[in-house]
Amino acid sequence: MILQLNRQAARSRIAKVGVTAIFAAVLSACANYAGISSDKQMAQPQTYATQQSLPADHGHWPAADWADQFGDAQLKALLVEALKGNPSIEQARARVAAAAAYSDTAKASTMPQVGATYSFTRQQYSGTALVPPPFGGSWQSENKGLLSASYDLDLWGKNREALKASLSQLQASEADAEVVRLSLTSATARAYNQLARLYALRDIAQQEITQREQIDRITAGRIATGLDTQVERKTAQANLATSRATLASLDGSILTTRYQLAALLGAGPDRGLTIARPTLGIGDEVRLPDNLPADLVSRRPDLVAARWRVDALTHDVKEAKAEFYPDINLSAAIGLDAFGFGRFLTAASRTASVGPAIHLPIFDGGQLRAQLKGRYADFDYAVATYNQTLVTALSEVATQLAQIRSTDEQLGDAQAAQEAARGADQLALTQYKAGLANQLTVLNADTTALAADQQVANLKMNRRDQQIALAAALGGGYTDSADSRAQGSVAASATSASSAVQTNPVVATR
Repeated sequence: MILQLNRQAARSRIAKVGVTAIFAAVLSACANYAGISSDKQMAQPQTYATQQSLPADHGHWPAADWADQFGDAQLKALLVEALKGNPSIEQARARVAAAAAYSDTAKASTMPQVGATYSFTRQQYSGTALVPPPFGGSWQSENKGLLSASYDLDLWGKNREALKASLSQLQASEADAEVVRLSLTSATARAYNQLARLYALRDIAQQEITQREQIDRITAGRIATGLDTQVERKTAQANLATSRATLASLDGSILTTRYQLAALLGAGPDRGLTIARPTLGIGDEVRLPDNLPADLVSRRPDLVAARWRVDALTHDVKEAKAEFYPDINLSAAIGLDAFGFGRFLTAASRTASVGPAIHLPIFDGGQLRAQLKGRYADFDYAVATYNQTLVTALSEVATQLAQIRSTDEQLGDAQAAQEAARGADQLALTQYKAGLANQLTVLNADTTALAADQQVANLKMNRRDQQIALAAALGGGYTDSADSRAQGSVAASATSASSAVQTNPVVATR
């Protein structure tokens, strides 16, 4: 008896070992993601050398109403109108709405699903198959009504990671919408400043016409006294015609710029004809804020959007990894099922079912590994895009600041040259009128004065255009309201993933 019990115990142990071995063999044969990883990391702004190009100057970040610094009420109204009527704004809003709908869909996957169905089937059953007489060989009407429920246990967080990814994509879409807003407002302000430039150049051209009309009259008088010939008269007339042609060209450019402004407002070309002449002021003093490189990542909407996309791909990678593990879904149903209508609503027609469904990928031809490799490739691309966006952002701020400083230096010398050229022009004209100088001297002085006036006007407009571009490069008053949540999400993703999967270097970057 004891020998028999020992044999049974031994068989039981052998059976358990056999089952364990078979289970281990099945798991070892399952699809896995060994060897698939990434070591890409988002660059930190502090790692770039910016101390000399972007010195801390105790300035302020631009506010949302940064354009008010120029003191032009019409510009402020135009920016409001552009944000209301431009189709690109509506496109951005539609993309945000689509991302929000996708996140709602992902959220639904984490919740229990409940549904009700009813079906009516008229069918002739085979008399030689599974259904026995009296139903076999007869026509029957089957009524079936079921209330069903299912719930994915999501043991490995696949659905939760998909939800987190969709929420990050929603944040990225909202930041993209801010990129569109900033691009539109800065483009409108710069086009408006271009209109101001053209009007300033037109004033100079009109003054030049007046000046050359005077030269033409003086030349006519000198011909009468024998001091000049028709050669000088024709030369004066040619210069006058050239100045009038320049004025006409500027009028055409003004009209074109008005049409460009109308398009930026999302209106028809006639809207541009109603825009009054700009009255832009100098603007605020240009001083960079402290801690600029570090804070720029939450002030530039394009950087914020790129960072959220990296976060979204982090969760996409985790979702793809969860696909390698068993998927367990619980389902239950209760209802009524009966032939005919008379017995449908009776206790005997009740039907019920409950049970789990388990899916374990064992061999899929490499589909899951290929899918994970694709997610990692998308992640690497998103990281590279973020890094490039950061480099571009720092370069744009440094470039605009350098241009403003250079323009300020040029403007002082240009204004001194303008004053001297205007004095020489008036002196040459006086001497020409008195017969003490020839026409060539007058025309040379006049051309030099004209160039000096144009240079000063262009430098002033360039300076304002660079101020607008700098405000846009600093984010135009945007601040990521979800910045702390984004950083917390990235840190949490890195910590949890690093502890769970030691073979995956990419998690340390997130």
